[in-house]
Amino acid sequence: MDLGIVRALGSPDGKELLRSLPAYDETQVIALQDRLRREGHAPELVAALLTQQRLRARAVAKFGEFADDLLYTADGLEQASRLELSATHAGRFYNASLATVHDLGCGIGSDAVAMSALGVTVQGVDIDPVTAAIADINLRPWPDSRARVGLAEEFEPPRDPLRSRVGVWLDPARRVPGVTGRHGRIKRVFRLDEIRPTWDFVVQVATAVPATGAKLSPSMPKDAIPLGTEAQWTSYAGEVLECTVWWGPLAHRPGRSARILGPGRSPVEVDETMAEADPPAATSLSSVGPWLYEPDRAVTQAGLLGAVTAATLGSEVDHGLGYVVSDAEVDVEFARRYAIREAMPFGVKSLRAWLVQHGVTGLTIKKRGVRLDDDELRRQLRIGRKAGDGAQATVILTRVAGQQVVLVVDPC
Repeated sequence: MDLGIVRALGSPDGKELLRSLPAYDETQVIALQDRLRREGHAPELVAALLTQQRLRARAVAKFGEFADDLLYTADGLEQASRLELSATHAGRFYNASLATVHDLGCGIGSDAVAMSALGVTVQGVDIDPVTAAIADINLRPWPDSRARVGLAEEFEPPRDPLRSRVGVWLDPARRVPGVTGRHGRIKRVFRLDEIRPTWDFVVQVATAVPATGAKLSPSMPKDAIPLGTEAQWTSYAGEVLECTVWWGPLAHRPGRSARILGPGRSPVEVDETMAEADPPAATSLSSVGPWLYEPDRAVTQAGLLGAVTAATLGSEVDHGLGYVVSDAEVDVEFARRYAIREAMPFGVKSLRAWLVQHGVTGLTIKKRGVRLDDDELRRQLRIGRKAGDGAQATVILTRVAGQQVVLVVDPC
């Protein structure tokens, strides 16, 4: 897609044509393509229209009812913050009473749109001309917010950012342009020293502009978090999507925090004030209580397991493994509870005997701290995934006080 096609899609006629298209249906693509060409539309425009129709159908998962309000590129949609996260980002800038935010690496503008909707003027830049043009079109409902092609490194901070109420939002690229993996997707990078713009540049910007936020990988090293900032790991429906570092007035509380989002639930936040600094660990298999708690992954990534042990008066099964066992039956908003039916040393024969005794013919296997091949274990146990005519069970293979164990559990 070139700039001419982007302008055509963003024109009043182009937007009206997009709105007139039926809901995306893979079986009707060729018929729709033929119809659009018969109506006199250029082949390049028809291809772009059908691409937008397909991407808008995919975008519903991220943007819900607002999916049809935006233009996309395939990579831009994949990299864009989902609506719930964009709203979280925008809320920080809005609550800090900022007038203007420079979005350095704005992509298709999902975060810029959320900020603009709250009344914050956004000046976005993106290195890719097509992506920048699409972001600018997506920002048209807010005339003061714009996006242009440019390098993040060319940003010049104002002399007095606090008085001028200026902030900066950075979403450094964590993908290698032109390099794809075995599934055809752009290759991702996970090391902090591989992002673009560089981590050093991000820190320089934050030094010059106190109200700075940066969206980073969930694998953000905890020892790289700058002093006085807040690093927040955010999950949606159990998947950790990002670690965002907030400087200055954008930081609610310095240190590590976790934010848990999901469909149909209110956000849950966990921070260091809620956590034991040195969570205890179980001393033996016999000390394992009747309940096991599995923290949300954002809590685990943020290193806040101590919040689970504190809330449950429990202990970790073994240091660094993340499961918590307890005698207390507690509802914890940021952890899933399981009832422990059986706790025994790990052994294929003993586990097989237990499964036969209890009529279990279908097994869900969860592992942490134990290296085993699931398929090989199933062959040894002579058991599949689906229960069929028998019972279904969930087993957790892990360690307690250094010993490999099996915990048979029921989700609560």
